[in-house]
Amino acid sequence: MDPEKLIAGLALIGIVILVSALLSGLVDRSGLPQVAVFIAIGAALGPGGLGLFNMTLESPVLRVVATLSLTLVLFTDAVTLNTREVRRNAGLAFRMLGPGTIVCAALTALAAWWLLGIAPASAAILGAALASTDPVLLRSVLRRRDISPQARLALQLESGMNDAVLLPIVVVAIALTGQHNLPTGGSLAKMGFGLFILGPGAGVAIGLVAVSALDLIRRRIGVRRDYESLYSLGVAFTAFAAAEAVHGSGFLAAFTAGLTIAALDVELCDCFIEYGGVTAEMLLLFTFVIFGTSLIWTGFSGLDTRTVIFAAFAILIRIPIYLLTLIGSPVDRRGRLLIAWFGPSGLSSLLLILLAVFAGVPGSDTLFRISALIVMISIVLHGTSPMLLTRFGPKTQVPIEPVEPPAPAPEVVKELRSLPVIESATPASVGPQSITLEELHQLSKSGDQVVLLDVRTERSRDTSDTQAKGSVRMPPEHVVAQANQLKLPKEAWLIAYCA
Repeated sequence: MDPEKLIAGLALIGIVILVSALLSGLVDRSGLPQVAVFIAIGAALGPGGLGLFNMTLESPVLRVVATLSLTLVLFTDAVTLNTREVRRNAGLAFRMLGPGTIVCAALTALAAWWLLGIAPASAAILGAALASTDPVLLRSVLRRRDISPQARLALQLESGMNDAVLLPIVVVAIALTGQHNLPTGGSLAKMGFGLFILGPGAGVAIGLVAVSALDLIRRRIGVRRDYESLYSLGVAFTAFAAAEAVHGSGFLAAFTAGLTIAALDVELCDCFIEYGGVTAEMLLLFTFVIFGTSLIWTGFSGLDTRTVIFAAFAILIRIPIYLLTLIGSPVDRRGRLLIAWFGPSGLSSLLLILLAVFAGVPGSDTLFRISALIVMISIVLHGTSPMLLTRFGPKTQVPIEPVEPPAPAPEVVKELRSLPVIESATPASVGPQSITLEELHQLSKSGDQVVLLDVRTERSRDTSDTQAKGSVRMPPEHVVAQANQLKLPKEAWLIAYCA
């Protein structure tokens, strides 16, 4: 590799990490679209700026980065799902993915065929890609506390599962484009076996082996939590490679491996959310930089009236479909309006279209150009929506309801029981990071005010039917705001347990 290109590549990675860290607080407070910043960085480094990078659809680097990114998108979607929540809200999940996602994809494909004259199979690829919601743009909305839990759950279900529904549509449509010969019944059966059996099967197998191996090592030696998150990323890429080795779908294997972990290993899921999720997001933002160098700007080339009308249709068709779909659902009126509006197209859409580009589908460059235009419009419209919600939305927040303790106190932190017991608990003698059960008991007897906080994630709490006696339920997001809202005494000892 050219040393100058290597240095430029390392500089690009460093810039992404530095800018992500420096802007994280501003983005969270203001609701600014973070991806827009990284697209702008790409533009500054591209041919129109410093000229350090000029990424094209034929670039080998693009194929590698796109494959890694789509694998991570699907794995992250799956591993962050709360499988118990999915089962409890199966009806809502069906509304979001069935009448919602699939109907949006079908009507968008129909519009592409009728308005733009795109072949039916290629139109199906475009419709499925544009029906995918972007996890990075959704993050800023899902973290808001002025959104009802039902609306947040609906968006989480959609963003976590719709890519797995849309990916098979894209793969089958690519096979039906007829670029060489029309597929026979035998070839379609072979493709279906690889797509729906070999790929998911390899993902489940790798997930089971990985969870079993980790559980064994945990019990005998112990594993650091931050390394567990890296372990989960290794599971994703191993599942992809295993499925591709047996001619299955590596992308669906990554999704099913994540789903297996979500169902079997709560601790590993929480570790991924704490540490691995940040690593995955960095790679996704890095991909936005690559697209921003030159590729995404192709969306503004060759614009005509029909393309503009189609773009407006593709963005706005979601509103009536989801308003109708959510009739009779437990989501409140404001939540339904938010869901109907907030279906951003972003990285997932571009990555799905790139599958057609890499497969050599005729006219796939046109599909990418149209998708790039709609993604740019969506970043502006949907990316600024959280900022408008902050300024013009309701000032009240969703109330926090403390949970009544249903059972006597369990062991708070099992890993800390080996610490030495102190003679008398005082502010100077109790460690600031951890405390044993014996130390907690002595601290309570000393006369100081003690508040026990249950800060387990919803996923961890779902696996247990006990809660420490007298504890206050406080989910681990927006802790300071919750403490103020609950009016916790500032002079008290706050003891949190998470297991």
